[in-house]
Amino acid sequence: MARANGQPAVCIASSGPGATNLVTAIADAKLDSIPLVCITGQVSSAMIGTDAFQEVDTYGMSIPITKHNYLVRDIAQLPEIICDAFRLAMSGRPGPVWVDVPKDIQQATITLDKLPPIPQKDAAPAFNTDLVIQAAQMINQAKNPVLYLGGGIISSEACKEAIELAEKNSLPTTMTLMGLGLMPPTHPLYLGMLGMHAARSTNFILEEADLLIVLGARFDDRAIGKAEKFCPNAKIIHVDIDRAEISKIKRPDIAIHADAKAVLSLLLPLININQRNEWIDRVNTLKQEYPLEMKNSHNILSGYGIVLAAANCVDDEAIITTDVGQHQMWVAQAYPLNRPRQWLTSGGLGTMGFGLPAAIGAALAEPNKKILCFSGDGSIMMNIQELATAAEHQLDVKIILINNQALGLVHQQQTLFFDERIYAAAYPYQTDFIRIAQGFGLDTCDLNQEADPQAALQAAIAKPGPCLIHAMIDINEKVFPMVPPGRQISR
Repeated sequence: MARANGQPAVCIASSGPGATNLVTAIADAKLDSIPLVCITGQVSSAMIGTDAFQEVDTYGMSIPITKHNYLVRDIAQLPEIICDAFRLAMSGRPGPVWVDVPKDIQQATITLDKLPPIPQKDAAPAFNTDLVIQAAQMINQAKNPVLYLGGGIISSEACKEAIELAEKNSLPTTMTLMGLGLMPPTHPLYLGMLGMHAARSTNFILEEADLLIVLGARFDDRAIGKAEKFCPNAKIIHVDIDRAEISKIKRPDIAIHADAKAVLSLLLPLININQRNEWIDRVNTLKQEYPLEMKNSHNILSGYGIVLAAANCVDDEAIITTDVGQHQMWVAQAYPLNRPRQWLTSGGLGTMGFGLPAAIGAALAEPNKKILCFSGDGSIMMNIQELATAAEHQLDVKIILINNQALGLVHQQQTLFFDERIYAAAYPYQTDFIRIAQGFGLDTCDLNQEADPQAALQAAIAKPGPCLIHAMIDINEKVFPMVPPGRQISR
């Protein structure tokens, strides 16, 4: 829900296994900068530290994966703690805050004359405006600049300003996985995502850049590959709300610890209008020479084909979620993501099982929008029980299950980098996902059994309510390009 609308969301669980079951989801929110308040039960205060039934050290366990955490010791503290939790979750770089509430605190009573005020996020950090002036001079003087945008631009609600910067100074623009949707693919300055599964042209363009303007993005290894070889000829301007991200991986020439929207509001008036004809011609030449090739995309029963076919069935108001694997990259490469918060995926942690719960949350947050959840036969099994939730609430969620009877990305890496030694990556038995979904009460559609798969897909997506749409594809389909992990992305 928080990914779909940007507002802090809440999750609640019991002590012990209830809390431990949340750990992956909370770590996922931390890495992707999602505002979240997690409230868990705990054994009674007197029992803490005795290995009581369903006791775990939730406070200690959650320290590395949260912005802040609380163990409530006094019922009188609880109202203020809850307000602080929401304030912290949405301030600065958004993220999760964990509140652990022992059983005796839950059962205690408190009398309040009035509730605490509704929390507001903290003011953005102050920054040196001289650095913005220097950044503007560097941008205006650059010959081959590239704009590199991340999910922080979406969190900052600075998408309009970022595109204005790109257009005013003719900056070819690349995005992280979390930044997709910032700029529509039809925009002439659009380069798509960078890194491991980017179009080769994007990585080659970055190789030739003399200036990299990084806004609301960290230098993730899947995006930049071998850090010391990334953009070897470029000076770097880095703007980030999280001080810890600045100089962590790449040392910028100008570092601004600030909210991206605030920086852009000062930067834009200082930027010259520049057509950059020579640089844009070079960029367009590389895009033509090294386009993103989507093999077999004409076939709906292929990875790229099913993604493009589904995109043709909905408008830009649809919300797209994915699990993690080949299908995630096919969607990132092929789906026309035209607006912020249209695309919900697990970026930093890469969590299989993310897609279906995310789709359910999106449907609850945006009940009037169509939700498409792209999943794989490996990922869907991680949280398949949530089909019951989708059915119970009759949510308009369409699960598009791309089934290759394998953990496709693992299978691909073992094929390409480990001499085709396939281990624990291919499934010898075929799971009947259609019958499973029907057992949960969902409508189903098996595209492999349809005389006209495109028409069947259109009808299944158009019909209100939850539906599982199944497409069996070839196990040997690959996601290309693919830069080997840890290698230079332009090689």
